[in-house]
Amino acid sequence: MRHLALTLLIGSAVIATACTDPVLEQRVADLETKVGDIEKRVVAAEARPAVKAPPGAVSPEQEEAAAGLLRSANTMVTTMDYEGAKAKLKELTTKYPTTRAARSSARMSSELEVIGIDAGQIAVEKWYQGETTMDKGEATLVVFWEIWCPHCRREVPALQATWEKYGGQGLNMVAVTKITKSATEEKVVAFIDENSLTYPMAKEDGSLSTRFGVRGIPAAAVVKDGKVVWRGHPARLSEDMYKSWLDIPGEG
Repeated sequence: MRHLALTLLIGSAVIATACTDPVLEQRVADLETKVGDIEKRVVAAEARPAVKAPPGAVSPEQEEAAAGLLRSANTMVTTMDYEGAKAKLKELTTKYPTTRAARSSARMSSELEVIGIDAGQIAVEKWYQGETTMDKGEATLVVFWEIWCPHCRREVPALQATWEKYGGQGLNMVAVTKITKSATEEKVVAFIDENSLTYPMAKEDGSLSTRFGVRGIPAAAVVKDGKVVWRGHPARLSEDMYKSWLDIPGEG
């Protein structure tokens, strides 16, 4: 061992010295004692059985497999293969229930559960601009937001381009807020004006958010023929999705 070799090297140096140095001899003796103690601890540690992972611990391989299932489910949602996505999430939570991916899948699962339900109507307390219902047009995009939410402050103005592009092709749109936390009606009106938003905006009583399973914002849903046909984050909406809901032929 390296510790023993060091001791022998020092000891040899002392023996080779012409005259004996009592102080040096004492230091060497102290060092030998320390090295001996270290070697005993090393031997004892090597003799102990390997520590096993606690029951239920998740291995890196399991985490990766679970993450792969979540990625597959997300891809299927993007292509609107909802049954396939549900199957992947079920496999994920059955095989790897304690993984990070399983915990992260809860929101997606709740969104998928809403698809297919009767949309009903919006219980509007106040219109800030425009008025509409969810049975107008070919499809209705409903956006849930609050003025204090930084992500909402990015996504809601970005959807103005969607309204300008598809509003004349059958897309109906409405953004609803409940005016929570630090929000006020004055702040909402100012935000609409500052961002030159023109699609309908309203204050709801919260019943629509509950019915559509909204747990975080921004959130969105698409309603067609009285049913919810999509639920998720508005940033996940794509041109292909809009075209399919509005029966717009694709390129080529």
